[in-house]
Amino acid sequence: MNDIIHLLPEHVANQIAAGEVIQRPASAVKELLENAVDSGARKIDLVVKEAGRTLIQVTDNGCGMSAQDAHRCIQRHATSKIHSADDLFAIRTFGFRGEALASIASVSQMEIRTRMANEDIGLALTVEASEVKEERALAMPEGTTIAVKNLFFNVPARRKFLKSNTSEFRHILEEFHRVVLVQPDIAFSLTHNAQVVHRLAPARLLQRVITLFGDQYRERMLAVELNTEQFRLVGYVGKPEFARKTRGEQYFFANQRFIRHPYLHHAVMGAYHDLIPESSYPAYFLFIDVHPSTIDVNIHPTKTEIKFQDERLVYGMLKSAVREALGRQGGMPSLEFDAERSFELPPGRMEQPVRPPTVSINPDFNPFLSERPGNTARDRHNRDRWTELFSPADRREPALRMETGAEDDEGEHQASSAVGGHEYERVFQLQGTYIVSSIKSGILVVHQQRAHERVLYERFIASIKTRQVPSQQQLFPVNMHLPPADALILRDILPELRMLGLDIREMSGDSFVVDGIPSGRKEGNIVPLVEAFLESYKEGLEQHTDRQANAARSLARSMAVGIGQILKKEEMHSLIDDLFACATPGTAPDGRPCLVVLGLDELAERFRK
Repeated sequence: MNDIIHLLPEHVANQIAAGEVIQRPASAVKELLENAVDSGARKIDLVVKEAGRTLIQVTDNGCGMSAQDAHRCIQRHATSKIHSADDLFAIRTFGFRGEALASIASVSQMEIRTRMANEDIGLALTVEASEVKEERALAMPEGTTIAVKNLFFNVPARRKFLKSNTSEFRHILEEFHRVVLVQPDIAFSLTHNAQVVHRLAPARLLQRVITLFGDQYRERMLAVELNTEQFRLVGYVGKPEFARKTRGEQYFFANQRFIRHPYLHHAVMGAYHDLIPESSYPAYFLFIDVHPSTIDVNIHPTKTEIKFQDERLVYGMLKSAVREALGRQGGMPSLEFDAERSFELPPGRMEQPVRPPTVSINPDFNPFLSERPGNTARDRHNRDRWTELFSPADRREPALRMETGAEDDEGEHQASSAVGGHEYERVFQLQGTYIVSSIKSGILVVHQQRAHERVLYERFIASIKTRQVPSQQQLFPVNMHLPPADALILRDILPELRMLGLDIREMSGDSFVVDGIPSGRKEGNIVPLVEAFLESYKEGLEQHTDRQANAARSLARSMAVGIGQILKKEEMHSLIDDLFACATPGTAPDGRPCLVVLGLDELAERFRK
């Protein structure tokens, strides 16, 4: 009988292992940065080209490597961090598995240049698919430079599945943030395509957070600190009023290692219970320090998943510390740079909580009444749909007065519907959320926010297709500064935004100027509008939505009338008219229903019970 089991060649085994450790360019960035930190470097420079496809280079001024170590580091299970299995429970370094450099070397063309402090001459190795192609001596400063070129050049299937440069660089930026946040005393720089993205000097934690994510975080953060014999927690959490609709700045670190831990995230969210809206996420930067013997970091090759010996204890202490910080929100000391002393909270003047910016529509702006001819094909289509739904009896003056929202200066405004020129009054607003109307088949209930999203979305899609951009220039252009990740997204979709009437141009760094806004919207609250748009757009990125459709959907959501906004009767009429003129009036752009019809038969059945 022929044997069918055989050993895989070494290079194939390395490529399989690389698939677990190096999933995309950001994975290589993470491993190289962590190795540089472990080397004792005080200055680390990251250079990336084409989002890591062409080049990932990390230069540090750490301890360097000997010639033998340089050769050995690209072999599997070669490490300087541990020597026995017992060391797995006393790990204080980032790396320890001995897989990262071997995995990277197996799927790239790599160059290693290194020199130790006690050596006069450095060493340069050229490696391709784990094989050393060239070795030479060279003069260089103390430290190590590792350049990874043409990642996945020998694994075309993996390279084919990489996303766009913008998407891949967002992942690189995220990995960079995870390393530099936990090492604020080390100088870092990040350069992408010859453009400096970050140049970070050694600083205290809060200052590094502000440098990375924007000056607005100075007033948004609350300090957290808890010290016991078994557990130490320090860091910052965001004030509830600044919670966002998408996951963004949520960072957990355990013994200076970034971790993903849904159970601990649940503890933080529990501390915010009843303080933030449902499906909102506060920012937090939390650093947990426990004895290494009480955690297991050897769970996954990426080393971002860990197991605590007593997770319930950590959960309870974390939730209690965050809740205490939130309880002090109305009387927190000022979080200026000079106030931070290794997380010792200094006495200071009590400050009132900062009110969040609002993204509600200007009350003087009527978002529904559009300037368009009354006898277009769109209007005729509108009237046809209404005629199907409404009977003539529905258009008579109602016998019962209902609250219909705001009145005009003359008192009660008698609105005229577009339905065949007939008067139509049976419409009212419920709980600032729903528009209720009687129709011949029963009762129509329209969700005002979702309906407006659908109307705006179809208008924006039409603008993109026809290239007819309804935009109005601002009298006073608005300047805004964004966090690097948001600036990267906005920079990438500027052409789509101009098609939608949002005229934004890039300035130096991560600053932008808003010159024009979609037609029909008055000036004011432009920065919150753009921020809300970016939050929604990032949700679409996670769902792999088409760029133009995602931009149109996100702008429609950020501009739509909000829940709780009181509408005039003519605004309700116009919104329903415009909704039924849409190609898909029944659902919002995200697929949720816009309207519900309660039929007469259903109502009768309910009253028989």
